[in-house]
Amino acid sequence: MTEQTIDSTKVKLSQNDCQIDAYLAKPTSPGIYAGIVVLQEIFGINEHIRDVTERIAKLGYVAIAPALFQRQAPGFETGYTPEDIEIGRKYAWEQTTASQLLSDIQAAINYLKTQPNVKKEGFGCIGFCFGGHVAYLAATLPDIQATASFYGAGITTRTPGGGNPTITRTPEISGTVYAFFGMDDASIPKEQVNEIEAALQKHNISHGVFRYDGSDHGFFCDRRGSYNPIAAADAWQQVQQLFANVLG
Repeated sequence: MTEQTIDSTKVKLSQNDCQIDAYLAKPTSPGIYAGIVVLQEIFGINEHIRDVTERIAKLGYVAIAPALFQRQAPGFETGYTPEDIEIGRKYAWEQTTASQLLSDIQAAINYLKTQPNVKKEGFGCIGFCFGGHVAYLAATLPDIQATASFYGAGITTRTPGGGNPTITRTPEISGTVYAFFGMDDASIPKEQVNEIEAALQKHNISHGVFRYDGSDHGFFCDRRGSYNPIAAADAWQQVQQLFANVLG
């Protein structure tokens, strides 16, 4: 596949209560492209998430990463120290809600729909860590037809803001879900991975569940000590196949 040349920029998404910052990357060549929403880890729209957004655009998609912590911490971007993790988890699990996150993701989709070079239907999403959990939530949106969820902790046990665990919303998913897990990830026991796979099977959701032995949480991120290049490369190939098969 020929890598596209791209442009990237910061944009604003209109919401009822605020303006949501977002990072947009798109091919420079004329054409009509599928849109993909990139969902951040607890570390904000940092270098890694911007890089993923650009990598997706280079594949021939218009990619957008909305700031999921806009209301709590505008412009939040941090590293991977224990202190960074603590504050990121607080923002993610104590100060967001599932309904608010879904509304912000829909705002990102609606923004993409206004762009002349974006297809008006059939969108994708990809998320990591907290964003992997949120991606599973986003899969319930009718516009989302292809979801890549990387090591989304808590899908079987909770949901942002409280309420029934996100896994209970599996019947609402209409598209295809690929979920990626490291088998050395202490935050996602193997039993929970099996439970997610069983729920997708039970509700006849088109899916793939990918388990990587010897891989820990964050194995896709080359800025983290847990980066596993072999697992990351395989997962990236699976993501490309998912988006190509479902979104074209």
